[in-house]
Amino acid sequence: MVAVRIVAVIPALNEEGSIGRVVSAVPRDLVAEVIVVNNGSTDRTAEVAATAGGRVVTEPRRGYGAACKAGLDSASDADILVYLDGDASDQPEEVASVLRPLLWGEADLVIGSRLLGRREAGAMPPHAVMGNWLTARLVRCLVGARITDLGSFRAIRRADLVALDMRERTYGWPVEMIVKAAKRGYRIHEVPVTHRRRIGTSKVAGTLLGSLKAAYCMLFTTFRYAFRD
Repeated sequence: MVAVRIVAVIPALNEEGSIGRVVSAVPRDLVAEVIVVNNGSTDRTAEVAATAGGRVVTEPRRGYGAACKAGLDSASDADILVYLDGDASDQPEEVASVLRPLLWGEADLVIGSRLLGRREAGAMPPHAVMGNWLTARLVRCLVGARITDLGSFRAIRRADLVALDMRERTYGWPVEMIVKAAKRGYRIHEVPVTHRRRIGTSKVAGTLLGSLKAAYCMLFTTFRYAFRD
């Protein structure tokens, strides 16, 4: 197999309690570099991430998509990008499983599915499970992508991600990627992943209002890109 440079990108907002263990757990025999995008944190996230061995990139504009885009831009020498969350809900030890279909030439975009894998009790509130299920079904109906989850733990070739011309800068980034990838004919593959209760306060699923806002954004984004040329 031809050697490829794999870079992990971890968007982070006020994750000082978890980011160190997440960065440290990324398997460095596979991943050449870990980029932590400090997305306007007011705590010691950046300091802890750097101490754990991450390269810290600052993106002061708040938004999950803004952080993901900053990571993409900063990893200009990467062949493959792996995205995962910094709150310890995603398990870095499973990076190899997420990468495998991509490295074996079986997929162009790999999504770690929390619904196919093991979920710790309370890791995904019922409204979050329902929102993911609804949006996944809609994506399947509109663009034919057979997915169960919109999980943030995913892998894609950097060139393929650049080609998608990602525009969303908030919660819409994950579903924009899937919809655009499906419309371009990318092979989308899911693998089961373990999902644990996050460390710290959730910015999205921890409250019903936050989940409703995220769900609205994801549904709106799905329709926007499903019917756009």
